[in-house]
Amino acid sequence: MSKTKKISIGAHVSAAGDLSLAPQRAQELGAECFQFFSRPPQGGRAKPIEAALAAEFQAKLKEFKQTACYIHAPYYINLASANSRIYHGSISVLRQELERGELLTARAMMFHPGSARELNRREAIRKVIAGLKDILNGYTGRTQLLLEISAGAGQIIGDRFEEMAEIVVRLPMVLRRKIGFCFDTAHAFASGYDLRDRRSVGRTFRQFDKILGLKNLLLIHANDSQAELGSKKDRHQHIGQGKIGLAGFKEIVALAKKHAIDLIIETPKDGQEIEDIKILKKIRDGKTS
Repeated sequence: MSKTKKISIGAHVSAAGDLSLAPQRAQELGAECFQFFSRPPQGGRAKPIEAALAAEFQAKLKEFKQTACYIHAPYYINLASANSRIYHGSISVLRQELERGELLTARAMMFHPGSARELNRREAIRKVIAGLKDILNGYTGRTQLLLEISAGAGQIIGDRFEEMAEIVVRLPMVLRRKIGFCFDTAHAFASGYDLRDRRSVGRTFRQFDKILGLKNLLLIHANDSQAELGSKKDRHQHIGQGKIGLAGFKEIVALAKKHAIDLIIETPKDGQEIEDIKILKKIRDGKTS
């Protein structure tokens, strides 16, 4: 019989003002781990991480009892762009974020591959693969790079397990080992992966395991969905208030426990995030019927 394992439940929090403020903000939400932007997500200069800031951040992780932290890459990243400035800028920023994550002891840094607006899909995937090679060549840090499943709108890359696999398997094995995956429940649901009950969750993650390997799943973004199954719309909702529902999240949390995968909420910032974390903790701790 498989034994369930201790997992941490947290939220995406603001690091505005100073990165060292993020751990306290996470604890104030009831989070046990957290995700944050280490630089302005819409663009702009990143504050250098000097030794003193790194030490303070690490001390705050312990002070506010955070088991792990994760970095989310900026929104403007696009490894499938035909624009040379955007493409090479994305490569540079992603490598920088991995190195910044190492300084902050971040467990992983996730990003969306991008959108192939000006390119056919084959060429876009080729560019993503080449970009990943440039990002990871020579990188020896412990912060792991995670590809996050997308919601599938427009020409988005990475909305199907098969497409994610196509990207990774074409990398050299030495680089492949440096990559994992982040599963966003709202994105996956919008892309057509059903998560509403035990049968559908089981089917979806068996498919994930067959194509990508559950051993490579390092983080779950736990978000309910305002949008319907297969809608291709990225619309996050509070836990249990969307189209996935509590029954689905009970099974998602059970799977996360079995495989020791942390969960991070990215639900609407309207004051209900504390309740979202409480709900997931109750499910994890067996306090719901």
